[in-house]
Amino acid sequence: MNAKLSDLKTIETAVTKLMGCQYPIIAGPMFLISDPNLVVAVSEAGGIGAMPSLNWRTAEEFRKAIREVKAKTKKPFAINLIVNQANPRLKTDLDICVEEKVPLVITSLGNPKETIAQMHAIGSKVFCDVTNLAYAKKVESLGADAVIAVSSGAGGHAGPTSALVLIPYLKRNLSIPIIAAGGVSIGAQIAALRLLGAEGVQVGTRFIACTEAKVDEAYKQAIIHSEPEDIMLTKKISGTPVSVIKTPYTEKMGFEISKIEAYLLKNSRTKKAMKMARTYLGSLALKKSILGPTFKEVWSAGEGVGLIQSVEPAAVIIETLVKEYLAIGNSRLHEK
Repeated sequence: MNAKLSDLKTIETAVTKLMGCQYPIIAGPMFLISDPNLVVAVSEAGGIGAMPSLNWRTAEEFRKAIREVKAKTKKPFAINLIVNQANPRLKTDLDICVEEKVPLVITSLGNPKETIAQMHAIGSKVFCDVTNLAYAKKVESLGADAVIAVSSGAGGHAGPTSALVLIPYLKRNLSIPIIAAGGVSIGAQIAALRLLGAEGVQVGTRFIACTEAKVDEAYKQAIIHSEPEDIMLTKKISGTPVSVIKTPYTEKMGFEISKIEAYLLKNSRTKKAMKMARTYLGSLALKKSILGPTFKEVWSAGEGVGLIQSVEPAAVIIETLVKEYLAIGNSRLHEK
């Protein structure tokens, strides 16, 4: 494996054709982790860097971050928008994505209808996070360009279904490209997911243990030294299950919300307010852990931690993934 990244073959799939990138690898947009430096590093390496709009306190700071990315790379990148009613900045952030001509928007947790319509009007693409067929068919009917199939083992809001089932199941029932997400940390997984029908992958946790990730060193070391069994699901962050690394603090905090809160999250009159409150409180706990040393360790991660052994620059991570993938040598994977 001595070839330089620039010398490696393009992995041509429906995703690379849609986006004009070299490799069908999206760096998952991660709360407070994905920033312009990480986005640019991934995009320049041939993948697609992505960052959530809510990583910035104000809409204008978000706009500046987009402009910083655009100033440093001409390659495609993505913005993640939370498209449910609990996001008070949705309309403003979507307007900014339109005005700044963001090439790709990744939607999560809501109805992407308006996002798809507005981004398509300027010639941009929209990929939608999905965890089941019903929602995948809905976003396909709305015009989504691709779905990101979030399976069990993913960091953040993981889906309930194994990728071994979810990817071929969606492939059988959809006509748009499927991108696999959940636990992807090595190139052999990309090859396996491609054989199952995925046109690309979204990789999140691997990029936490990344030189460009501006997170506390203890977080990176936790990624390296954790095992799949250390990943737990907690509802304490947003009211719905989120994957975190088991620590003494998260065990003390507990993983279930109270019966009263669960009721308020289901009640149509209180759901929106409770969702916003729970997400706000959960994000504060994540922020403290991500950005600095604290005994209140709440670190989001997926089961792919068990395959991560070092902190590397983003370009090296992309290079390693591609080399490992190409080493599989399966002619059915359509390398070019």
